[in-house]
Amino acid sequence: MPESLRRLILDVPDFPKPGVVYKDFTPLLGDPSALALAVELMANPYRGMGVRHVVGAESRGFIFGTAIAQALSAGFVPIRKPGKLPREVLAEEYDLEYGSDRVELHADALTPGSNVLLVDDLLATGGTLGACGRLVERCGGHLIGVTVLIELDFLKGRDKLAHLGDIHSVVRYA
Repeated sequence: MPESLRRLILDVPDFPKPGVVYKDFTPLLGDPSALALAVELMANPYRGMGVRHVVGAESRGFIFGTAIAQALSAGFVPIRKPGKLPREVLAEEYDLEYGSDRVELHADALTPGSNVLLVDDLLATGGTLGACGRLVERCGGHLIGVTVLIELDFLKGRDKLAHLGDIHSVVRYA
C-alpha cells in the first residue's frame, strides 16, 4: 500500500537550497483516496490507545494532524512558530542544519496525564519533533507515539527520538 503513496511523492532537486532533494507530497494531498489512505495508515497504529489529543507541528503537521484527530475521535492541538499563539505559551528551541528555531504550545493546551500523539509530515534530523515532544512533556501530556507520512532514514532522526516512544512512518526513504 505505501508504494501507491510513494508514487505521489515527487522529488524536487535543489529546493529549498542547492543540494537538498525536497519530498513534495502535494500531489498526494490532491488525490482523495491517497489522502484518506495516508491518514488511515498514520492513525491506525494508535487506534484503541485512548488518544485524547493529537498534537501537530506547524505547518504541515496541521494537514495530517486534524484529520488524524478526527479519525481517532481526539482533539487537535497546534504547536506553532513564535508569536502565533495568543495566550501564555511554553517554548522550546532546537537546532537546524544552519541555525536554530523555536516552537510554542499554549501552556494549558493539554490535560495533565492525557495520552498524546505527535504528528508531522516528515521525520528528517529529528530537531522539530524532538522539540515538540519536549513541549508535550512539559505541558503534562503523556506522549504515546509519533506518526509521520515520510521518514528520511539516512538522516537518522529516529535515533534522536527513541525517548519519545513509538515512532511510526508510512513511507521511508533509505
